[in-house]
Amino acid sequence: MLSRVADSLYWLSRYIERAENNARILDVNLQLTLDSDHAGPEEEAADWTPILATFEDLKAFRESHPVINAASVCEFVTFSELNPNSILSCISKARENARTVREYISSEMWERINGLYLWIRSQSARDLYQEAAISLYRQIVDHSHQFAGTTDATLTQADGWNFMQVGKFLDRADSVSRILDLKYHILLPQGETVGGTVDTVQWQAVLKSCSGLEAFQKLHTARVTPASVAEFLVLHPAFPRSIRFCVDHLDAALHRISGTDRTQFSNPAERLSGRMLSDLNYTTISDIFQQGLHQYLDRVQLRLIETGQAMFQQYCAWD
Repeated sequence: MLSRVADSLYWLSRYIERAENNARILDVNLQLTLDSDHAGPEEEAADWTPILATFEDLKAFRESHPVINAASVCEFVTFSELNPNSILSCISKARENARTVREYISSEMWERINGLYLWIRSQSARDLYQEAAISLYRQIVDHSHQFAGTTDATLTQADGWNFMQVGKFLDRADSVSRILDLKYHILLPQGETVGGTVDTVQWQAVLKSCSGLEAFQKLHTARVTPASVAEFLVLHPAFPRSIRFCVDHLDAALHRISGTDRTQFSNPAERLSGRMLSDLNYTTISDIFQQGLHQYLDRVQLRLIETGQAMFQQYCAWD
């Protein structure tokens, strides 16, 4: 497979995953703030500043928006073409990557991504946003799931599909780590007891942002705690959005590409993913909290970046 094709498939998958994650986070935060009693501008800014921090868009936002509130943040993260991480920008870049590799993807995949692109840029999407933004975000999530299902059902599961798996699970693990890190250090309200009503609602919102509330509740009948949520989102071996699950599937995809047995490695990307998976397999939530959840998640994010860079150098870099 040509390096440019591998690169395009990798980024096509990453951008779709990122658009879905952004839509889900905005959906959950809108619901959370609608139920809160924060009415003033300072309180509203406090509700939405962490969202921009999660997306690492706070600096870019402040350059063009004087006020942080629900309307300005949702507009910036949803439709701004000046924001490279907006939902519109991610879908546009995903569609452009798909266009350059039309001959390597199925016609059904192209129809899905092209249809999503045309819809998100249409007046009907704008009208839906003005009428009920939450409905818009849920449609974006549905479109993303349809694209993923179409990909798995129609694309030969060879190298192209594996590069898409690498992109999807890299971006998903990174998103989950940022959401969890943000909650633990920023969202906890001052003066609110850990395990209190407000704190519990916010931890449930974190689980919803990762589509994990129902799965979590099936495993945990006791009250929601920071440790139980962190353990579920970091270490659960079978939840599709836990960091451990994502790294496992990332490592498996990299080894399928090279044809190397998973007990060995043939390139730096496989070595990095294998070491990260081994650490996740043998660590405990007590170990993580002992060294600091923020410090642990920060290292996870750095290791994911290193793995992505190593994969690019191995397969996608060209002179």
